[in-house]
Amino acid sequence: MDARPLRLAVSGTYSSGKTTTTEALSIAAGIPRTDALTAREIVVDLIPGKSFQQLIASELLMLGLRRLEERIHTEAAQPGSFVSDGSVLHEWIYGEVRMRIGINPGAPLLQRAVKRVVGIPSKPFMQRYMDAYGVVVKARTKRLYDHFVHLPIEFGMQADGHRPVSEKYRVLSDQLLIETLEEIGMPYHVVGGTVPERVEKILGLFGLPVAVPVDEAVEMAAERIRKSREAVAEKVIASHQDVSLARKVRYAMRY
Repeated sequence: MDARPLRLAVSGTYSSGKTTTTEALSIAAGIPRTDALTAREIVVDLIPGKSFQQLIASELLMLGLRRLEERIHTEAAQPGSFVSDGSVLHEWIYGEVRMRIGINPGAPLLQRAVKRVVGIPSKPFMQRYMDAYGVVVKARTKRLYDHFVHLPIEFGMQADGHRPVSEKYRVLSDQLLIETLEEIGMPYHVVGGTVPERVEKILGLFGLPVAVPVDEAVEMAAERIRKSREAVAEKVIASHQDVSLARKVRYAMRY
């Protein structure tokens, strides 16, 4: 491998396998993995008691900016090579696609229709905001990352009830990611296959050393992710319980 640091971003839309692939690659190659708090964790911290489908446009913007802050902080803390689960482009991409098809593409039809009508007056401002946001993150992408690996849509969306998107949303965000990388002239490779196949291909593409055998790294990654998701789920449950209790107390104090 070249002696210079490799700042690699792994891109892809919801349920494309970014987290498992980057975790396994980090373990296999022995280089740090960077990411941001999950959207579920941020919602619990900033807007406790709400689900994604209940978020309004300003709350979604707040969530995206919080994740951007997380990415910038974690990537800046790495002086050498790293592999990033997603990139600073991702929250902008997700917001831009919502501007095109609705802010809650995974919500029921009636709820989407109501939010679309309610949001009409603010849409011109929101689009100008997203355009400015895009300029900032595209410039940072060109300064920060050396290469991208893009994971195409090959897996079905995980049926965990926490991915507030539709298949149309996934396809459009996948297309916009590629279009944006080409627009800014960012080198990228499209890498498909199973997670072990993806990790093997990426190791070969960049001449990365193998610190841990790929199959072992994939197993370790799956276990780490399982534990992390269980911890997040417990945090979400506790948050909803706290909000429910607070509402009951406020109600009781009124009488």
